[in-house]
Amino acid sequence: QVQLVESGGGSVQPGGSLRLSCAASGSIVTIYAMGWYRQAPGKQRELVATIPSADITNYADSVKGRFTISRDNAKNTVYLQMNSLKPEDTAVYYCNCQARIRTDYIRRTYWGQGTQVNVSS
Repeated sequence: QVQLVESGGGSVQPGGSLRLSCAASGSIVTIYAMGWYRQAPGKQRELVATIPSADITNYADSVKGRFTISRDNAKNTVYLQMNSLKPEDTAVYYCNCQARIRTDYIRRTYWGQGTQVNVSS
């Protein structure tokens, strides 16, 4: 199986910055696309950003220009640099990946347990 562990969350004032990290481990053969999602209280989980490859990224309109997603394939890690944070960015942030493991040739989606981000004065 694949385990995803997020880190870097916390509390920050509006206009501040945070960098989230998510490291994948387990019997991984190949990791394909990686991404970040978030869920605010009382809201549905929504896509924040994805990075299918090193030179392809996708962002939700609400974060474009403020957030940057990147990945380090050697470390099986995906990052989310969040700048100019707003109160509406407050949510639990989840990373995910599409991966293939040694015991299963099928490409599957895996999720982390989330990290809390609070943006307030």
